Amino acid sequence: MAGDLATLMTWSYGLCATAYALLAIFLLSQIRGGRAAAPNSAMLAAVVFTLCWSLLSLGAAETDSSSLYAIAMEADILRYGAWFVFILQLLRPSADMGPQSLRSHRAVALAIGLAVVVGLVAQALVASGVMLPIPPKWLVFHPLLLAVIGLFLLEQLLRNVATDSRWNVKPLCLGLAGAFIFDLYVYSDAMLFGKLDADAVSIRGLVHALVMPLVWLCVARNRDWARRVRLSRKMVMHTTGLLAVGFYLLFMAAVGYYVRFFGGDWGRAFQLALVFAALLGLAVLAFSGAMRAKLRVLVGKHFFRYRYDYREEWLKVTRALSAQNSPQALGEQVIRGLADMVESPGGSLWLWDGAREGYRQFSRWNMPDCGALEGRDSSLGRFLLNSGWVINLEEFRSLPSRYESLELPAWLSEMDNAWLLVPLMVGHDLTGWVILGSSRTQVDVNWEVNDLLRTAGNQAAGYLAQMLATEALLEARKFEAFNRMSAFVVHDLKNIVSQLSLMLKNAERHKDNPEFQEDMLMTVENSVERMRRLMLQLREGAAPTSATCGVELSRLFERVRATKQKTGRQVAVQVGEAVSVRGDEERLERVFGHLVQNSLDATDHDGRVWVKLDRDAGQARVEVGDTGRGMTPEFVRDRLFKPFQTTKQAGMGIGAYESFQYIRELGGEVAVDSTLNVGTKIVVMLPLFQASRGSDLEVA
Repeated sequence: MAGDLATLMTWSYGLCATAYALLAIFLLSQIRGGRAAAPNSAMLAAVVFTLCWSLLSLGAAETDSSSLYAIAMEADILRYGAWFVFILQLLRPSADMGPQSLRSHRAVALAIGLAVVVGLVAQALVASGVMLPIPPKWLVFHPLLLAVIGLFLLEQLLRNVATDSRWNVKPLCLGLAGAFIFDLYVYSDAMLFGKLDADAVSIRGLVHALVMPLVWLCVARNRDWARRVRLSRKMVMHTTGLLAVGFYLLFMAAVGYYVRFFGGDWGRAFQLALVFAALLGLAVLAFSGAMRAKLRVLVGKHFFRYRYDYREEWLKVTRALSAQNSPQALGEQVIRGLADMVESPGGSLWLWDGAREGYRQFSRWNMPDCGALEGRDSSLGRFLLNSGWVINLEEFRSLPSRYESLELPAWLSEMDNAWLLVPLMVGHDLTGWVILGSSRTQVDVNWEVNDLLRTAGNQAAGYLAQMLATEALLEARKFEAFNRMSAFVVHDLKNIVSQLSLMLKNAERHKDNPEFQEDMLMTVENSVERMRRLMLQLREGAAPTSATCGVELSRLFERVRATKQKTGRQVAVQVGEAVSVRGDEERLERVFGHLVQNSLDATDHDGRVWVKLDRDAGQARVEVGDTGRGMTPEFVRDRLFKPFQTTKQAGMGIGAYESFQYIRELGGEVAVDSTLNVGTKIVVMLPLFQASRGSDLEVA
């Protein structure tokens, strides 16, 4: 080795030996101080082997001895093995995760230990001069594999550590990951070019020395290694999948190597075809729902005591149910949520239809449509209501005695892929049920599956009941709005009928009067126009839109006075100051006409009804008064201006309510002063409408 490179290697491994010697002394003091024994002992072993490896590499660099180099390689493998033992100690599952998890953890540890032992034996054989039946460049495959295993274990450690303790192990993960990545680079380069990079090997000790402060920081932070890590069900599944993919790719790579080695002139072509087929097969498996289902069942059965992570299942179902705003979309999400729990590819939701007095198919997902109607008193409905059981249709076909006197309806017996029937219960009421199709893989429907499906079904039933109740409430509100509009229309029709009846009553006496005939035609035309607007109002479900503009109240009250005078009643109109307000002229005339008519109805012919118009405090003040029967304070406080509340024998109480609502819409206020058998005075305050009639600008 060149002199400069040998000097660099000496300093590099010497610095590494010094750093890890200090770390070993620190760990010994920690163990003697009563710190957790198992993880710290494993870390101490890893630090000691790293110290031995650096000293042996330093000796090999100084003496250029091949035997020391071979022993250093053995120490390097032992160093990897000690770090693996330490990380596996942290990843060891707790006792409450079940014996399957412990057995799986032991199997993984045994496989990693076997890889370390194979490397030790192979290195010893190579050092003793035994020729192995593999190409020389493949000797570096084993340290490359150890670096990959180390990165994989660190990734699992960082993912599975508790969130509040992640900062404790993060320095360790970063430091060891840096060392493993550097080794991965060194041996990948050696595998590609058939020899180790001398420059990279010479600074390898320096790289590991730089890692030591991060390892020391992690040791100083942690007080209890064993309680920092939790094993996630999702991470176990992802890890199992990654391991399966890794072994699959390694196997296909080995097959491709031998195909190229023994394939002669066509070897490279066969190898490319095999690589394409392997990647295509991997893509098919990765996107296969059946394979994912089998993997989930495998993980749940062999790694954990319970099949489900109930927190994850509950959150997933809650998110799915809360994200929908319509019953139809919610129904499909209910099916999907229950189907995902048992790897079912489809299902259908049946809900109670009050109009048809039976349960019908409300929603479906990957299942055919069914138009059957199942009654509440049927055998299926009574069984679900009384028992609340999840019906396993496969079990029912083989052992019907377990389900007492249950008789399946014909439409359900004809469903070949029907598998599970999950009841949807709200309290003691059966809202409906969900029929799930046969699963993608074999699922053992035990007590745990039944309990989860029944609980999730009850939760889904609550969401469905709330959504259906909301829809029914909205529909009821629409009917309420239509009924209210109908009441307004009926009230206006009553006024029109009264006007036409009065006209017919006077027709016999004045039919030969041309002025009366002209006035009658105008009245009929006006009545027809008003009825046309009322029909439009009913059809659109709201009051027809009309232009809002300034309305001069003095002229409006003159028309009201003239109209009432034709009926033989006198109304005194007193205008203190002409004012205008903003609003629809026709509706305002109807409002004030109704107030005047109420005063006339409550006042005898020898009584007095008046209207006063003036300006007060920047608003239009309208006073409608009479000397009629008046109202009690209780009626004014509790019943006036409320629908269907009136003192008239044939009234409906709609006109006063409509008048009050429109005045409030315009920003006005209504005050009532009434005394029984004395009279009533109603004061309406409305905002003024100020119209500009000129401009300060002049035309040049």
